[in-house]
Amino acid sequence: MSNSNLFNHLKKAVFLDRDGTINTEKEYLYRIEEFEFINGATDAICLLNRSGHLVIVVTNQSGVARGYYDEQDVIKLHQHIDKLLANAGARVDAWYYCPHHPQGRGRYAKQCTCRKPLPGMLFNAAEELAVDLSSSWMVGDKIADVEAGMAAGCRSVLVLTGYGTEERCRLPYGVESCSDIMEAAKLITAV
Repeated sequence: MSNSNLFNHLKKAVFLDRDGTINTEKEYLYRIEEFEFINGATDAICLLNRSGHLVIVVTNQSGVARGYYDEQDVIKLHQHIDKLLANAGARVDAWYYCPHHPQGRGRYAKQCTCRKPLPGMLFNAAEELAVDLSSSWMVGDKIADVEAGMAAGCRSVLVLTGYGTEERCRLPYGVESCSDIMEAAKLITAV
């Protein structure tokens, strides 16, 4: 397959942060019983699914490195979210998480390229899922999310849920903000 044919087969994606973007911000969330969607999140993900974008979650999970919970807890929570989304007619196409932190414990205590604001999770997803980063979006409630998207070549949107209201004053010039994930989904699908 030539490079031009390969480019034609690349997919558009919307990369979503998890905590504070899809679900209510709760520090070091891993317990299923503490999970709750932000209002409109399931409908927003449904809208993105219908628009033909892949929906890919990219989330920093330093609670693993800090010893608060383990990777299996992260996976179980993501499986729970998948079930809730399926019941609402929505889906996440892929989950990526970074369990590292420089001040963590054991094998997780390291500098890595996957912890946002670095774009490693987005690059990994692009390679594994044939994503065209230049026609994709990153949506999150922290400047680290916005910077990861920009570093990967995506358009980025800051949502004003979670930490978004506090982070808005640091928003890079030219980056848009939306009140929540639904407003971001409407913006993305209107383009």
